[in-house]
Order: sequence, then structure tokens, then C-alpha cells
Amino acid sequence: MKIAVTGKGGVGKSTIVGMLARAMADDGWKIMAIDADPDANLGSAIGVAPTRLADVVPISRMKDLARERTGAAETAGSHFILNPRVSDIPDELCVEHAGIKLLLMGTVDHAGGGCVCPEHTLVRALLRHVLTRRQECVLIDMEAGVEHFGRGTVEAVDLLVIVVEPGERSFQTARQIEKLARELGIARIALIANKVDGAADQTFVRAEAGDLDLLAMLPADPDVRASDRAGRCCYDLSEGVRARARQLAEIVVKRVLDEPGRLSCAS
Repeated sequence: MKIAVTGKGGVGKSTIVGMLARAMADDGWKIMAIDADPDANLGSAIGVAPTRLADVVPISRMKDLARERTGAAETAGSHFILNPRVSDIPDELCVEHAGIKLLLMGTVDHAGGGCVCPEHTLVRALLRHVLTRRQECVLIDMEAGVEHFGRGTVEAVDLLVIVVEPGERSFQTARQIEKLARELGIARIALIANKVDGAADQTFVRAEAGDLDLLAMLPADPDVRASDRAGRCCYDLSEGVRARARQLAEIVVKRVLDEPGRLSCAS
């Protein structure tokens, strides 16, 4: 099962991926969680101690590793292979916590569109390997887009989840992501609405969602805000969050497995 989660910055993608990862791991799933967002907050959302994360370098910044695996020289414009060996990277460079293997992939900054460099090649090859070769349930915390995906990886994504909040800018980003995802060939796309506060927000979300599959509406939760202020994992601090995470995980798994019937939103 391969699930990618994206959406506008600040909507709570990392928190939701962390909740799903912890709940599914507690339910016995083998989980690989990939942080492909430049903000790199997934580790704390899962509950990894800051001291363990302090020295972890995202794969996209490992220039020496990228040159070694691609055979690229240090000089610009050098030739390098586009299918480097990456099968050993997930297990060797992951951080394990609570039954979850966390891989900080990061993103590659480009000066211009269409740039291909050893780091970009390594990241793309690694994502393709994880999505097509690994047997775990893979959860990917992405930046606001689908740029990581390309030929050979799109068909491996079982579900693209776009996280939104009750606001027009959030849904504008969601519509742009949906359009790009459809053009790439991602067939199954769904929404999770976060930070929903009251009936007016619920009405707004349902209207803006339109025909898109709305999996759940999660409330604006003071426990989540309190854990964020404390720099702690909300799953560890609140039974209410854990219950909601278990319910959300059940909804997502059933949707991926195409079990019949639409499910009620989490509340």
C-alpha cells in the first residue's frame, strides 16, 4: 500500500502522516514513512526525539553519495547514470521509531525548470525503488505538489491524499495539485480536511470539495496545538488524538482496498 500526502504549506500534512503512521504501526502494519517536504517535520510528528534527528541529513543533500552512486564527476556538465543502485539506502539510512522506518529524503533545489543533477537522479531513483520494490506500507509526506513523481512511479501510488483547511487559498492549491496529478496519471485522489471548526467550516469544505472524495474532516484540536507548542508528538500526548488517528487510518485503508460503501467523516 503506497499513499502520498500533499497540500498547501501549514495545513497539517506532517501531523496527519504522523498520525497515520503511528496508528497503522500500532495495528501491525510495517511502515516506511518518507519525509519529502523541505520543512522536514515528519520525524517530530512521528515522535522521534530531536536529539536523534539533529544529525540526520536528508538524502537530497548527500552530494557525495549522489556522485558515488551515479558516477558523476565534481565538474558541472559531467555524464552520470540515471538508474543508480539504491536498494540498500532505505534500511541503512532510516531512523526507526515505534515500529516505523523514517527516511528523510528531502527535495532538490533547482535554479531552473527541467534541471537534472546527481542528487535529483538519486532521489527519483530512491522514490521509484521504495514505491515499486519495497513491501512495507509506504506513507510519503510531500511538499505542495507532485514534482517527485515521474515515469515508473505514478502507477505505484495507490492513493494521493490532498490535505486542505477551510480557506480558499488552501483549495486553490488543492485544485492545482489535482490537475497536475490527473495529468501525470494518478487515478485515485482524495481530500482530508483539517482544522475544521464548526458547522460553517464543514459547509465550506463540502461545497469546495465538490466531486472529490472527502475522506474525513478533522477538527481544530487544542491537543494538537498544545503538543506543537511543546515540540512533542500529539499521538503520544492525547488519547483523543490516538482514537482519531485509528479511525482515520481505518478510513484510508478501506478506501485503498476499495471496500464498498462510503464511510462517515472522523469527528
